[in-house]
Amino acid sequence: MGPPAARTISQEAFDELVKENIDDLGMDPDEALEDAIQTLTLQGVNLSGVIKCIPGTSNVKDNLVIQLMNELKSIVTSLETSNSKELCSEDQNGEKFVGLLNKLCDLCSVTGSENATLAARNGGVEALTSLCSSLDCKFERALALGLKALSLIVCDLQSSESYRQCGGVRIVMDILHGAPKSLDIRESSFAVIASASTGNEVVKESFMDLKVDQLLVEAVKEESNNNMQSLYDAIRVILTPDDARVAASQVFGYARTFAKVGMADALVDALRKGVGSSCLPSACAALKAVAVNDEICKSISEKGGIDVILQCIHESGEQGNRVIAKSCCSLLSKLAASDANKIAIVQKDGIEKLIILSSRFSDDPSVIQEVMSIITVLSLRLPENAARAIEAGIGDLTIESMQKYPTSHQMQKQACLMIRNLVVRNLENRTILLNAGVEKLIRRAKGMPGCKDAATDALRDIGLDDYNV
Repeated sequence: MGPPAARTISQEAFDELVKENIDDLGMDPDEALEDAIQTLTLQGVNLSGVIKCIPGTSNVKDNLVIQLMNELKSIVTSLETSNSKELCSEDQNGEKFVGLLNKLCDLCSVTGSENATLAARNGGVEALTSLCSSLDCKFERALALGLKALSLIVCDLQSSESYRQCGGVRIVMDILHGAPKSLDIRESSFAVIASASTGNEVVKESFMDLKVDQLLVEAVKEESNNNMQSLYDAIRVILTPDDARVAASQVFGYARTFAKVGMADALVDALRKGVGSSCLPSACAALKAVAVNDEICKSISEKGGIDVILQCIHESGEQGNRVIAKSCCSLLSKLAASDANKIAIVQKDGIEKLIILSSRFSDDPSVIQEVMSIITVLSLRLPENAARAIEAGIGDLTIESMQKYPTSHQMQKQACLMIRNLVVRNLENRTILLNAGVEKLIRRAKGMPGCKDAATDALRDIGLDDYNV
């Protein structure tokens, strides 16, 4: 089992603690508030979602998020006693309803605020889930906004558990099965799947029990020409082992299930048809999450995946888009774990294309680091690939980058890892790199945080006896 979830406290309990500091300990109001915050923080209590104010001076009910939540709860009650048509028709009441959800989405989207947690802690998950369950899919604006708000406030383990316990998993799946081809409703639904599944293994399992894999693969096939980042995010999150409470996640098995229903093929087709640039990194991350074993990696190559990724890498360099460049390199590195794919990448001039990419992003060590990572994998146990990399210019790139970015510790570490694979089975590469002055650079890297072991191994495998010095 992982670490226990952080403790939380209700607004009422927090206010009572502040009042006790004032009434029983004689603190002035500001001191009482500060003491309560510090005491609870030291005790490991999560105070997000609690309005930190002096009781009586700033009423909780005056908070805009709380006001919106109270209005929302009133609407949900009305829906339960009447019907959605009366509340969501395109008249003044319907517009007011849509306006409320818009305001809630805006508030919960504010970066760095606790508005989303505040809404969740005050019944927002339950209210929005009930709302989405009650609305007819023909009320597209209201339902899409309700789902969007829900995806925003399901932002931690506590809120995702609330979502699961009130039947949210089946409700969203029913909406996706019954909704018309509304991009807004579908996009918001996928966003809910992603947010609710983040860090919660039980929610992932619940979605898998309802065959979310089949629904998502069909969506990729249908929506590949649309910028629907939440769709790719949903795939990636369900296949990510991110629940600290679970010792052995089931997501590896889920990935194989996704591959069996055609997800890898569908994602390759989506990339080939041209996923919008804003979504391409998410699509690459989704395909990377599916590629969990040698069989799947080879199937992606057989489907033309390597050609597509190399083309995307080329285009990212021409466009100067470093985000896409890094995401494509990360995916290619994962696929290169297959020995068959290593050979295929090299045969398709992948090393030369990566060197060109590095030259186009010579001012960004994070891109260079990703290229080095791929070369490291391609050279593993394959001295002919290591020789090809040196011929293509990876040696010069390594020397220049290690000289140019001495404080980029992760890049320096990756350079040492790559050098080791380039030389461990290739004596000629040892001579070339040593003559180019790489020893001095490796020794300098050895003194950097996190680089000692990688640098020591590189010095040993390059043939130096004093590698431990």
